[in-house]
Amino acid sequence: MSSSQDSLAPKITNNRLNQQNRPSKSDLADRLFRYLMYAASGISVGILLLMGGTIFQHTLPALKQFGLGFLVGKEWNVQDQIFGAVPAIYGTIGSSAIALSIAIPVGLSVAILTSEDLLPQKLRSIVAFVIELIAAIPSVVFGLWGFFTLVPLLRPLQEFLHAKFAWVPLFSTEPSGFGLFTAGTLLAIMILPTLAAVSREVLLVVPSYLRTGSMALGATRWETIFRVVLPTAFSGIIGAVMLALGRALGETMAVTMVIGNSSTIGPSLFEAAYSIPAILANQFGEAQEDVHLGALAYLALILFVLTLAVNVGAVGLVRLVERGGKQ
Repeated sequence: MSSSQDSLAPKITNNRLNQQNRPSKSDLADRLFRYLMYAASGISVGILLLMGGTIFQHTLPALKQFGLGFLVGKEWNVQDQIFGAVPAIYGTIGSSAIALSIAIPVGLSVAILTSEDLLPQKLRSIVAFVIELIAAIPSVVFGLWGFFTLVPLLRPLQEFLHAKFAWVPLFSTEPSGFGLFTAGTLLAIMILPTLAAVSREVLLVVPSYLRTGSMALGATRWETIFRVVLPTAFSGIIGAVMLALGRALGETMAVTMVIGNSSTIGPSLFEAAYSIPAILANQFGEAQEDVHLGALAYLALILFVLTLAVNVGAVGLVRLVERGGKQ
């Protein structure tokens, strides 16, 4: 009897070891999920490289004719087949800069009002809902609204600034209602929901004990917001600004309708201009010559690299701010 029990003991021990070594269902699920994430990441990188390679391939006619001089060329003349990227880059960056200068203070104000106890809860919810609802409006609707409403609305202000401060280069051009200032203002309204909504979520996750601790030490509500809450959420706010900038750089239809569509470069905010998406939307369907198509693809590649650089820079900046905050 004892010998049979002794012979069964190693078998039982081996079965237990096999069960312990055998991966559980949760381990298999974790591995499967990990492999799926690796595959999704690889597919995303592959699509990105494929897009960049395809665009680069179509830039070759313009790249052979203009080379890197295309990046500093100041003329865009379809009739004479002379193309330079500076007017489009100027219009794209200029309108985006105007949009950020308007949207950042307004968006942060909305985020603070809807995340702090400065308004009744119902009113905060209504304001947040209305702001987020703006993000659902199609770009072409924004463009039509800008054409029929925003242009006539801003023109008296532009005429006043030109009449009183024409000696200032920023207001030196006779305003027509269309131009960089109008395009930047419209872009500011379009990127406001992104900036406000993301900033609001970032402010909401700031620990409440930081607020109560600050006010317990004698700080006022506004001192707590500006000296405690905003610095704590600064890295997230930077991310919100970069997301908004990414949308502003790539916006097409709305900007095309109000920017004036002129390949000019000037210091005035009221000057008609051209952005990269606007040129692509207006001229791609009519382009016949290989050089013209190549120049448009060249602009698309510039926008592709610029947007990618903004997103990569945003990640690096957020990490830098977080690292500085920990130190």
